[in-house]
Amino acid sequence: MHLILFGAPGVGKGTQAKNISQKYGIPQISTGDMLRDAIKRGTELGKKAEAIIARGELVSDDIMLSLIKERVSQPDCKKGFVLDGFPRTLPQAKGLTVLFEEKRLPKPVCFEIIVPENVIIKRLTQRKICENCGAIYDPLNNPVPADKRCTKCGGRIITRQDDNVDTIHKRLQVYHEMTAPVRKYYEKQGSFYTINGNLSVEKVFNEIDSILKKIF
Repeated sequence: MHLILFGAPGVGKGTQAKNISQKYGIPQISTGDMLRDAIKRGTELGKKAEAIIARGELVSDDIMLSLIKERVSQPDCKKGFVLDGFPRTLPQAKGLTVLFEEKRLPKPVCFEIIVPENVIIKRLTQRKICENCGAIYDPLNNPVPADKRCTKCGGRIITRQDDNVDTIHKRLQVYHEMTAPVRKYYEKQGSFYTINGNLSVEKVFNEIDSILKKIF
């Protein structure tokens, strides 16, 4: 089972990827989490990525593909994986196709989650995350505890640096200019599904899961 979840920032890719990972026992691969870990550890890659992300721009395709190639080569990916928010550009998508061919993997099943932009902006400006484990908190589905400590690991709950209105608008602009063409690329390959993300987390997952049950 090799899956790709993509869509604009804030549509719920990470949440649904976690749900799929837990139910089907395949790892969730989030390039965002991988980059944030590099930033937290202060690596050279992390330092370069931090400045780029703060501007709402995308990290280079070569860096992202290198991260993905290293990750999918690990033993826990033998039965499959779910890519959370990758690829984000057409060169990344084509590079991923080459990687799949090199590793003799089947073509991925793609899900695009769609949410209106006004809803995305509201979601992201209200979103908080655990700086330690990356758990997501929001007023509707998972409110921040009074002590502002993560219920999973005890880490500090913070607002992400790029979750402000100006940067969100920039991220959405970048998405439409650079990531939207990825949609056409995968539509032509088949096994492409559009999901309404403006529903409850449970309903969105049930829609994705019903499709997966028919395919696998």
